Amino acid sequence: MISEAARPGRTKYVLFDVDGTLIDAGANQRRVWAGWAKRYGLDGDAVYEVALRPRPVETFGQVAPGRDPQECLALLHELEDEDVRSGVYAAFDGAAELLHGLPAGAWALVTSNYEHRVRGRFARTGLPVPDVLVDAAAVVEGKPSPVPYLRAAALLGAAPEDCLVVEDAPSGVRAGLRAGMTVWGVNADTAVPGVHRHFGTLREAVPGVLAFASGATG
Repeated sequence: MISEAARPGRTKYVLFDVDGTLIDAGANQRRVWAGWAKRYGLDGDAVYEVALRPRPVETFGQVAPGRDPQECLALLHELEDEDVRSGVYAAFDGAAELLHGLPAGAWALVTSNYEHRVRGRFARTGLPVPDVLVDAAAVVEGKPSPVPYLRAAALLGAAPEDCLVVEDAPSGVRAGLRAGMTVWGVNADTAVPGVHRHFGTLREAVPGVLAFASGATG
């Protein structure tokens, strides 16, 4: 296990997942998948249960195997972009205090979504956007590969052992662990296997994350 104690003289960095960690987008994702399923005459709830686990192209293969996956993906992107423009979004309690409390250049966003959607959601919720944002288009391999988190660390000039990953999903937790980083889980009733610390809500994690970033014990 990676020590959570700060090493004197070394800058600490915080890497955040977005959806489910900072932005409460669960209802939006369910609505988008329901709209997608309706276009293909499928049950929205059943499709959403599948979509929670694999990447979209894998979901298409399971729920609509006879359809062109590129056509399916184009429709999904269309619906997601429309939701960013017209949907109702909320940041999790504590997100604004946390992000505004972190030093500039010491934190990043690492998301499986796309940058324009993240920026749209952050603009709607008043959250600041950092200089480093690694999205789905920035890497060849997505979570649970460590590549996205390692990419963010490299852009920040950070060593993996000096990074704290804040995640809500198993795939993201695995990505952070494989990158050799400290990983804390938030916004779940039970801890995702492997996390170094677990918090039921983001709000509960705020003091610890700020302490980690300041160089104090996490």
